[in-house]
Amino acid sequence: MEAARSERPAGWSGASLARTWLLLLSTWVLAGAEITWGTAGGPGRLAVPSSRPPALPSLWPRAVANQWPQELATTRRATALGRRSRPLRSGGEMLVEAEGTAPEGAPWGRGIPAPRKAGGARRTRRAQPPSALERGDARVTAPGEGSKGSRSPPAKGSREEVKAPRTGAPAAAEELRLPSTSFALTGDSAHNQAMVHWSGHNSSVILILTKLYDFNLGSVTESSLWRSTDYGTTYEKLNDKVGLKTVLSYLYVNPTNKRKIMLLSDPEMESSILISSDEGATYQKYRLTFYVQSLLFHPRQEDWVLAYSLDQKLYSSMDFGRRWQLMHEHITPNRFYWSVSGLDKEADLVHMEVRTADGYAHYLTCRIQECAETTRSGPFARSIDISSLVVQDEYIFIQVTAGGRASYYVSYRREAFAQIKLPKYSLPKDMHIISTNENQVFAAVQEWNQNDTYNLYISDTRGIYFTLAMENIKSSRGLMGNIIIELYEVAGIKGIFLANKKVDDQVKTYITYNKGRDWRLLQAPDVDLRGSPVHCLLPFCSLHLHLQLSENPYSSGRISSKETAPGLVVATGNIGPELSYTDIGVFISSDGGNTWRQIFDEEYNVWFLDWGGALVAMKHTPLPVRHLWISFDEGHSWDKYAFTLLPLFVDGALVEAGVETHIMTVFGHFSLRSEWQLVKVDYKSIFSRHCTKDDYQTWHLLNQGEPCVMGERKIFKKRKPGAQCALGRDYSGSVVSEPCVCADWDFECDYGYERHGESQCAPAFWYNPASPSKDCSLGQSYLNSTGYRRIVSNNCTDGLRDKYSAKAQLCPGKAPRGLHVVTTDGRLVAEQGHNATFIILMEEGDLQRTNIQLDFGDGVAVSYANFSPIEDGIKHVYKSAGIFQVTAYAENNLGSDTAVLFLHVVCPVEHVHLRVPFVAIRNKEVNISAVVWPSQLGTLTYFWWFGNSTKPLITLDSSISFIFLTEGTNTITVQVAAGNALIQDTKDIAVHEYFQSQLLSFSPNLDYHNPDIPEWRQDIGNVIKRALVKVTSVPEDQILVAVFPGLPTSAELFILPPKNMTERRKGHEGDLEEIVETLFNALNQNLVQFELKPGVQVIVYVTQLTLAPLVDSSTGHSSSAMLMLLSVVFVGLAVFLIYKFKRKIPWINIYAQVQHDKEQEMIGSVSQSENAPKITLSDFTEPEELLDKELDTRVIGSIATIANSESTKEIPNCTSV
Repeated sequence: MEAARSERPAGWSGASLARTWLLLLSTWVLAGAEITWGTAGGPGRLAVPSSRPPALPSLWPRAVANQWPQELATTRRATALGRRSRPLRSGGEMLVEAEGTAPEGAPWGRGIPAPRKAGGARRTRRAQPPSALERGDARVTAPGEGSKGSRSPPAKGSREEVKAPRTGAPAAAEELRLPSTSFALTGDSAHNQAMVHWSGHNSSVILILTKLYDFNLGSVTESSLWRSTDYGTTYEKLNDKVGLKTVLSYLYVNPTNKRKIMLLSDPEMESSILISSDEGATYQKYRLTFYVQSLLFHPRQEDWVLAYSLDQKLYSSMDFGRRWQLMHEHITPNRFYWSVSGLDKEADLVHMEVRTADGYAHYLTCRIQECAETTRSGPFARSIDISSLVVQDEYIFIQVTAGGRASYYVSYRREAFAQIKLPKYSLPKDMHIISTNENQVFAAVQEWNQNDTYNLYISDTRGIYFTLAMENIKSSRGLMGNIIIELYEVAGIKGIFLANKKVDDQVKTYITYNKGRDWRLLQAPDVDLRGSPVHCLLPFCSLHLHLQLSENPYSSGRISSKETAPGLVVATGNIGPELSYTDIGVFISSDGGNTWRQIFDEEYNVWFLDWGGALVAMKHTPLPVRHLWISFDEGHSWDKYAFTLLPLFVDGALVEAGVETHIMTVFGHFSLRSEWQLVKVDYKSIFSRHCTKDDYQTWHLLNQGEPCVMGERKIFKKRKPGAQCALGRDYSGSVVSEPCVCADWDFECDYGYERHGESQCAPAFWYNPASPSKDCSLGQSYLNSTGYRRIVSNNCTDGLRDKYSAKAQLCPGKAPRGLHVVTTDGRLVAEQGHNATFIILMEEGDLQRTNIQLDFGDGVAVSYANFSPIEDGIKHVYKSAGIFQVTAYAENNLGSDTAVLFLHVVCPVEHVHLRVPFVAIRNKEVNISAVVWPSQLGTLTYFWWFGNSTKPLITLDSSISFIFLTEGTNTITVQVAAGNALIQDTKDIAVHEYFQSQLLSFSPNLDYHNPDIPEWRQDIGNVIKRALVKVTSVPEDQILVAVFPGLPTSAELFILPPKNMTERRKGHEGDLEEIVETLFNALNQNLVQFELKPGVQVIVYVTQLTLAPLVDSSTGHSSSAMLMLLSVVFVGLAVFLIYKFKRKIPWINIYAQVQHDKEQEMIGSVSQSENAPKITLSDFTEPEELLDKELDTRVIGSIATIANSESTKEIPNCTSV
């Protein structure tokens, strides 16, 4: 997430802390210290600032070749490329990468020509900035590997000193030089990353951690720790103090006590932490039981730390990392926050987002030493979207998506959450919280009809009601895929913003002085660098600026301003009809953006020194440099100074954190293979004296000549241009201000109103201004908006204030209207036996005087006298599955309203069993069914796939009829959906033109060994098949044996036609009859036997004759009527005999039995037509066995029986509560 402001988020504990930077060398423009971060990705995603800076990608130095390692794109998450944990910590850290290559197109990744030898040096003092032809730096040949620096002892490095010229030296013979010292980190030439920490604030200690990161291994293989106690003049190597074999990966500095340092070992080597309490002089090592991904220090308690592990667990320590305690698991990365002073009751409270298994998350809070299940609290009762929790300043933001539409909620000063109100039809698909400064929220919203632009909205004090400030602000993607909103807040003066707006496919820069109420284009400078007039007429031509903030704290970025130098803005841009990325220069404004001057016609980095009294500029180039430029008159003139004897490939510069000192450290390399060079530049010598009162002047902030800005006149004190004096540490930029009389420009349109013309605010078509708030109860009063609201932080008085202020009115009685009932997660499915939480919403009415009744549809209803008890939802547990009509009813003395919700209550689906026949007839309808466990599941959806079909048939019934048109083996798959659960089963069915079948039974000893599971039945069927083939020599592909579930054990024998023999079928029917006769003879003579296990011999019998000699799909036969009659008589007789003597013949089994309360109809395994005689079977077994049979052995239509179904003795129902 991107924030367009010049300071870090106030919620981040590292704000205004020590200068610890990650020196990441390869590009200037990232999304860094002055940007808030979050995630955008997907419709409606709330991207909001985090309480910590982002992970910076690995950058590369200027002194590099033209190739980019492929491994860079695939580095694991824990590397410096992808860790959010390695960002600007406690004042910022820079990760420097050297000795590498840069990506194609990167500003520092081009081929670098060999440096030329130096020419004659001469002293120059310029009244104007150097032109493109005059700005050539003197170049000398870089030192080789055998230079002085490489011969120095490895532990001490080497240094060289450059002194300022002596007073009175010949002006033509000497150039201007700055006192500097250069120190080489000898022995670290192979290291490609570095982390630098400069404490500042009267401390002279600098710590540098250099590392060799292996992109192939994805880990750090070497490291060195260096420490300076003299502002970087000399450094001491501390590897022996941290352990010669210890490989360090990251450096942290405590934000509240910068003497306390933490070092992390590389997790590939070991998991340990090193702690120092004396600014890195000595260390204590502690082993960890987890791998740290990021740390978050408490903003006030110096010993309290949160650690986020690689396995997404959150740990806490109250003794600065010596002991750790697990707080919670499944924490969303970077979504945990310390308490905010003055808002949270307990100082050790932690806000965190916890993910759940169902793909949602919950907002929880707990104390670090009391984070058990019973002590955690959920300030928001409903589940929230993942990566949407943000705790910043007075506000807490969350996002909830339901029905494909995102809703956003805010809590102001820890009050109850309220839904954020954007204009009704904004319909956001992406949202970024940009700023929460000055008790107001700035949000960038990408609406449904936008792709690469965002609309800027600003809120009231509570962060609930938002109004439009600007449309179509340009956005872009950062190097890490983060969204960058091109909006910039000018530091030092409240209310001034710059924005790049897309207008008719052109990007133009606009400025506002009243927080977005009015915008105008920037007036271009009157003259260019050479003094020639600039012909640029508004609105066709104007000045346009690049507003992307630098993610690299070691560079100044493309635009910069400082709180300590109000009114001074330096930015890269161009003059013309639109923003350009080619013809660019550097521009400066000394009066808060009213007027602008060009100071360079190429890209430069510009830093502020001594409270903005001096500017330091260094050319942004891939070539080595040895000069920089200094201006004492806000860029009107520049002096050229040498800061090193040899040209340096500059990787970055770090200005000391305390503005009262005048020291800069420049990092770089003299050559491709040289060591890190740290050049300390001391600017004290250029300030001849301390400033006196005669060195100051005042200036008035104006907005196009208007002295009232944000409701007050402001007069600032600053150093006179050209005064080469030092302000010192006691300086404070005094400001004199007085309020102005309120005018039109001090008011913006209130929520629901839109601006027409210059000042008129009229209601939007969707807004009813006569409708009071739902909190307004009869007899009370409310503030009725006039359509205007004073801009937040505007200090105007009197004038139009009374006219535009909201007026108090009595609350009118209002009947309830727009009643809605929804579930907390927005889903229409609930699980039986678990809480279902309902939220009742009402668009209009009196919340305090409206009675509410909620009927859950299962015979239970609840009533409430008003809405107060149900703000967090109404919970209910359903004890049975089904579809329930939930009805909400609201009533007061003026009317009533009703809302209905149909809720599906389901049980978790555990198992589905597909019941299909083994064999079916081509072109004959087949009935197929699915049995689901548990049986009481409510409404289920069935998806049926047949054969190679890619589109399923969808039913709400558990059975379906289907006609197979082709012979052979066909596959059937069923999927059953219940709520979020989806299960499936697959079976095969053999399809033929005709076949015969015969029921089989077995000797009783088989029942004792029958475990009644599908695998056993399948194996027994194969054994019987092999026994039949062995005895009869019938071809194996013409026999199929299916064993039925349940006891007594029974089976069905299928005699199939030969493959590819369906043509001239009648010629082969005789052959099939011969096979049947052969098989029956073998079975009747007890020749078919098999050995189940040693000593257990099983005999296979014929249990009944077939009901018809042949299954045929033809329309008729000459003897069909007689055959039908004989079949009915025979089967009726057989059923009677079996019923009477079933206990005397225990091994004869009828395989299709059902429960008594539902008679099972069985049509013979083979039949002539659908009019074949039907036999009703009942009273054959005990009820428990009958239930089993009903599930697994039904024979339907002119098909054969299911044989490979899974059986269970007891079918579980969904647990009742």
